[in-house]
Amino acid sequence: MILSIESSCDDSSIAITEIESKKLLFHKKISQEIDHAKYGGVVPELAARLHAEALPKILEQTKSFFPHLKAIAVTNAPGLAVTLVEGVSMAKALAISLDLPLIGVNHLHGHIYSLFLEKESAFPMMILLVSGGHTQVIDAKGYKDFSLIASTMDDSFGESFDKVAKMLGLGYPGGPIVEQYAQKGDENRFDFTVPLANSPKIAFSYSGLKNQVRLQIEALGALSEQDKCDICASFQRVATQHLLQKLKKIFKSQKIEDFAIVGGASANLYLRGKIEALCNEFGARLHLAPLNYCADNAAMIGRCAIDGYQRQDFTPYAELISSPKSAI
Repeated sequence: MILSIESSCDDSSIAITEIESKKLLFHKKISQEIDHAKYGGVVPELAARLHAEALPKILEQTKSFFPHLKAIAVTNAPGLAVTLVEGVSMAKALAISLDLPLIGVNHLHGHIYSLFLEKESAFPMMILLVSGGHTQVIDAKGYKDFSLIASTMDDSFGESFDKVAKMLGLGYPGGPIVEQYAQKGDENRFDFTVPLANSPKIAFSYSGLKNQVRLQIEALGALSEQDKCDICASFQRVATQHLLQKLKKIFKSQKIEDFAIVGGASANLYLRGKIEALCNEFGARLHLAPLNYCADNAAMIGRCAIDGYQRQDFTPYAELISSPKSAI
């Protein structure tokens, strides 16, 4: 078994995964969303303090598994520096006290492995990773064999949802709230411009779209509930259309047999539906992570660590450090 820890942002999570069967034996996550909602976003120092409280409480529930553990895995990059160190410190303490090897896991690799919970990993695959911190298209050929095809030049897909929600005074986290409001709105009421629509670049940009929404809110003045719903629906349509336009260029440039969406924002059902239609158009199989495991969680970190353990890809104690920024 492998014990895995996730603390890269505002979710404290620990999981126990059986190596041979890939079965998830234990998983618990304590979210900090309510604590950060009053500030309209994650406050790093507060997040770190809450991790310091929550992680030991979860760990206490896993002690019966300790005699069966073969390794300790932990997210060590990328993420918030002050929150990553909470998980890394716990992992190091456990590794010393239980005399077990360490496996440092890139958080983005973890999201990819959310596709393979309780089953064998399957590559190659083209993957769209959309979250609060990242918007990337990744060519995944195997364990740690990942190439970045495209990424955002400014805001991420998920981040833009959070910022639109904040401008409308809808709360945090913005992704699910904007999606809910959009379901009751007219997505064609506001004709926002699709970013980079005439650019040959295979890249993403959401700062301009976010500014269009801001200007529309200012132009309307006092907003009715229907105004908010229509803005959310129109924004979601254009934000998704931007992804689709660039993905279509990639699909046209090469034969893609397997395509996947991962990351917290991949739980957006509107996006899932549009990507499914795109895959059907190009004859590609669509792979999706379970909705409960799209956001940050230790289960995906543990699943990635299994492939690392089987390759004896351990991280020396002195080399396991938290790194806020890291490439795929």
